[in-house]
Amino acid sequence: MNTRLILLILSFFTTISFAQNGNPTDYLKPEFHKSRRAALRAKMPANSVAVFFANPVRNRANDVDYIYHQDPDFYYLTGYKEPNTALIVFSENQTNTNGTAFNEILFVQEKDKRAEMWTGYRLGVEGAKEQLGFEMVLNGTAFRDSGIDYSKFNKVFFNNFNDDYRDSKRNKADLYDLVNTFKSQIGYDTAPEESEMVRRVKTTIKATDIENSANVAQKIGEIYTDYPELKADENIVKYVTAETNALRKEAKENIIKIEAVPKKNNLAPRELTTFMAELRQMKTPEEMVLLTKAIRISAQGQIEIMKAMHPGMSETEIQGVHEFVYKKYGSEYEGYPSIVGAGNNGCVLHYIENTKMKVENDLVLMDLGAEYHGYTADVT
Repeated sequence: MNTRLILLILSFFTTISFAQNGNPTDYLKPEFHKSRRAALRAKMPANSVAVFFANPVRNRANDVDYIYHQDPDFYYLTGYKEPNTALIVFSENQTNTNGTAFNEILFVQEKDKRAEMWTGYRLGVEGAKEQLGFEMVLNGTAFRDSGIDYSKFNKVFFNNFNDDYRDSKRNKADLYDLVNTFKSQIGYDTAPEESEMVRRVKTTIKATDIENSANVAQKIGEIYTDYPELKADENIVKYVTAETNALRKEAKENIIKIEAVPKKNNLAPRELTTFMAELRQMKTPEEMVLLTKAIRISAQGQIEIMKAMHPGMSETEIQGVHEFVYKKYGSEYEGYPSIVGAGNNGCVLHYIENTKMKVENDLVLMDLGAEYHGYTADVT
């Protein structure tokens, strides 16, 4: 990197202010996150509850994990950056056994001096109260015995599970345990939804007179190979394998009886995404400040590398200049994997290898963005 580039970077953007010592001072305030929870609550129907989980810790290789990044919606609602935590938001006030009223609970990582020596400081219960402004904060170990009866709510909102997390074994309140506990508490059925063929076969069985059931059972048996899910339904199997009309009649009546029982299902695994998208599409003035900083840092990275580029540079070196500018001005992460594609590489929409050793006289496409305090730019 030449001297002129270094001087330009050092003089860039006095408008981005950081404390002379210690941490940045321009994070979103607890009042912002509290207002976002209130805005979510206003969208929720009466007698409902919303449950959010932090992003999982993702393993890179062996005992090395990727740098942790909080779920954006979770951070938007809490300001909490640590893993293995859950947030519960109620549409109306609840009362615990001590008579204390509350409408939200944050479950956090427990303080652990040994763990913090390896992976860094944890807020814990008191830190979350003091720094994030929550009144009801509990350790994650209390999630299992929270006493919340989810069956009493008309709607239980949550994001459907990707099950892309590991069980750390040693931590009995990691994300694996929190999610599995929640699934048990809400009676979450992990079985796949009934297929179209299963529904069609059941409809046929219900509409068939017992006198004709043997022929229908034979026809169903002939498609077992093509539709193995039919074998997973106990009553379809009984119907097909029955040796008498009486047994087929019994299987048919079981199907009718099961389908006649009204199913109370208050689980809503999709609507929460819509609620959060509606909240986040309109940026507040506080958010606009951070988004503007992310954009300006990203644009400056583009400007500085355009001044410094020469044919002997590699794609990786170009990437490194961008990301140096990002880090220089307080960007915690790249908003997404940096794309630097010279020549034909620029035709790959999400090219991230960035391995070409010399760009020479090729046209270089650069698609990169800085993330600043949770807000990401995207500059190509």
